[in-house]
Amino acid sequence: MRVSKLPNDPGPAGWNRLLPKRAPASVLATNITADWLVIGAGFAGLAAAHRLSKLAAGDRIVVLDAVRVGEGPAGRNSGFMIDLPHDLNSDDYGGALATDIAQTEDNRIGISHAQQMATEYDLTQEAFTLSGKINAAASARGQAHNDSFAKHLDALGEPYETYSAAQMREITGSDFYQSGLFTAGSAMIQPALFVRGVSAGLRSGGVSIFENSPVIKLARHGDWVATTPQGQVSAPRVILAVNGHLNSFGYLRGRLMHVFTYASMSRALRADEIAQLGGQAIWGITPADPMGTTVRRISGIGGDRIIVRNRFTFDPSMEVSQARIESVAQDHDRAFKARFPMLSNVEMEFRWGGRLCLSWNGVQVIDQLDEGLFAACCQNGLGTAKGTFAGGLAADMALGRSSPSLERALASKKPRRLPPNPIARLGAHFRLKTQERAAGREL
Repeated sequence: MRVSKLPNDPGPAGWNRLLPKRAPASVLATNITADWLVIGAGFAGLAAAHRLSKLAAGDRIVVLDAVRVGEGPAGRNSGFMIDLPHDLNSDDYGGALATDIAQTEDNRIGISHAQQMATEYDLTQEAFTLSGKINAAASARGQAHNDSFAKHLDALGEPYETYSAAQMREITGSDFYQSGLFTAGSAMIQPALFVRGVSAGLRSGGVSIFENSPVIKLARHGDWVATTPQGQVSAPRVILAVNGHLNSFGYLRGRLMHVFTYASMSRALRADEIAQLGGQAIWGITPADPMGTTVRRISGIGGDRIIVRNRFTFDPSMEVSQARIESVAQDHDRAFKARFPMLSNVEMEFRWGGRLCLSWNGVQVIDQLDEGLFAACCQNGLGTAKGTFAGGLAADMALGRSSPSLERALASKKPRRLPPNPIARLGAHFRLKTQERAAGREL
């Protein structure tokens, strides 16, 4: 199969821009053989390679990525590894009880795997820390969402804390939020620092990672042969960890929804601006309404900064223009100023978009696609936790290992087929716009 489309990520990956420069990329420039080939060096691909390095010790493991590690979607998210139900397709975060219990268990397996890698490779707390997160409400609608979510958490037997407006002000320095709901199981990461640290650790353990080496053709001639612009890898077993670009490899076309979301990162705050803002130096907020604005304050490499993320667009082409980034930037600036009027002179230094892949019925693609070909894709907007989970599970499946989570994944339905493209585009655009308007002050 010829790969029909290569990744095209809009705007600079701000998280990566904060980090020190690194050595030039190791590009695949020859023909090699391997026991295992992983295509994609995001959360799923790195987790798969890590699992293989532990359970297939001595085998040659090769990872190919189309760009530098940290420049793709893995370095473009908001940095939340969320354990509890968080369905971006839904009008609320809570779903069916049994499904949400299983989803929480799976998400925690992914987070635990990430923690294992962070510990093994001696990553800093900035790269990964189990800190929990806050669902913040800025309106009566947001409070109703949090109240509903709290009832669902009670039914799940999950603990949480509620925060008053005063407590939210003490944390964020902002008067914007009316209340918050804190849960302790999520991890906060600096996503580029995390994936770069994991890739460095894998390399030190003997895994070969080639960057700027996109797969342009994948064929089976006994073994699978992946062709890049300058070389080839032959391997009997391949794990596709390419999320929505599974379609580009010819699989599940018409069944995956390609969505972009957008973020802006402020310049480093000056000492006087930090004093004027107040609040805590590090915190993370997800919106009570799934369509609202995610906000983080960070303090570490690159200084003290604030990141805002909002807006979703349905883009079957898996590409968006710079004009889209500039248009969404207006929404980010509005959201930032509404929350932090005392920082009205603070500009955004980096703005970018990131690709998500969702299925209409909320299922992942953890499956064997062909002889020796496995998939860890369709992370439904939670690539940090679900991607790590899927990568580990795909490696287990390829190794012949079993678990209740893998049995659930293999027994799940396939992603539901989407309507024809014009209808899907119009329907998705209408739904997103309707949900964003309904979010009101939460956005």
